[in-house]
Amino acid sequence: MDSSERLSGETESAESADRRAGTAAGTETAAETRGARFARKAHRTRLYLNAGAAVALLVFLIALVLANTGHVKISWVFGASSVSLVWLVLFSAMLGLLLGMVLGALFHWRTRTPRN
Repeated sequence: MDSSERLSGETESAESADRRAGTAAGTETAAETRGARFARKAHRTRLYLNAGAAVALLVFLIALVLANTGHVKISWVFGASSVSLVWLVLFSAMLGLLLGMVLGALFHWRTRTPRN
């Protein structure tokens, strides 16, 4: 056995010893505390609940669309038109959401702490 073979053999055994030592040390330092584990599981539970709520909302929205396909007559100040009821409901909901966001931002801006 020449010197290069002997060095590679020593390097391999040194690397495997380092890996074993690193694994043992990594296990000790990577131990998860009870609080960290609880926080991780609570975060996962919140994600599942939010995903379930999103699916339920989507199912409700599809049911709303299917139940309200009839046309209704809308009387404007200067005329009248006929529109599907579901579009009227969805448009009203979106308009209410946008107006609520704008009013909330306006009130927040008007009542914030004055800058010096």
